[in-house]
Amino acid sequence: MVFQPVARRSVPDEVFAQLLRAVIDGGVAAGESLPSERALAEVLGVSRPAVREALQRMSQARLVDVRQGDGTVVRDFRRSAGLDLLPRLLLRGETVDLAVVRDILDARLLIGPEVAALAAARAGDRLSRPLSDAIDALAVTEDPVASQRHALAYWDHLVDGADSIVYRLVFNSLRAAYEPALDLLGPLMAAEVSRTDAYRAVAAAVTEANPDHARSAALDLLSPATEAFLTVIKELT
Repeated sequence: MVFQPVARRSVPDEVFAQLLRAVIDGGVAAGESLPSERALAEVLGVSRPAVREALQRMSQARLVDVRQGDGTVVRDFRRSAGLDLLPRLLLRGETVDLAVVRDILDARLLIGPEVAALAAARAGDRLSRPLSDAIDALAVTEDPVASQRHALAYWDHLVDGADSIVYRLVFNSLRAAYEPALDLLGPLMAAEVSRTDAYRAVAAAVTEANPDHARSAALDLLSPATEAFLTVIKELT
């Protein structure tokens, strides 16, 4: 476990970032204790209140347990953390974790068709204009990052139409993880966002209030990117 002095004092965010990195990268294993608040402050070169605030954030994120008499014990984030950790797991510095990308695409492939089906059942033709506008924007955009943003807007409308707080919160978390990596993931997703006909097929099924067709069309839209990425993974391993 190696910590580095924090460049700017009184910046709990920087302390939190180092503690988080130590936990998710395995520098401190689940069940182990972090150094004391005093020791961390000395090593990092910051005030104890800054360390205390960072530790509180770690506890709120369910990454550590603060135990009286036992100090701060690291939890197994795979069993305790929430989806808000995804952005940190996906992008490690300037490197995208391909395994996390795979997992996000897998989740998207399972959730997306159900979101489309619910939108068809609960919103129907109320989504006609917003979906059409998003597709039109996709059709005239050549920049891969801008295209990804239009695609996210399209799915945002579908999630609204699904009227499910669970799917909304899941979508928010997946989007928060995905957006910081748009520049790196743009080329991978370029083939998908260029398929405006597939987006129109989903929109048509939704606005016709046909859940079964919406589910099938969404699966057709999302499957190729997942399959292409799995092929890339196999080639790299």
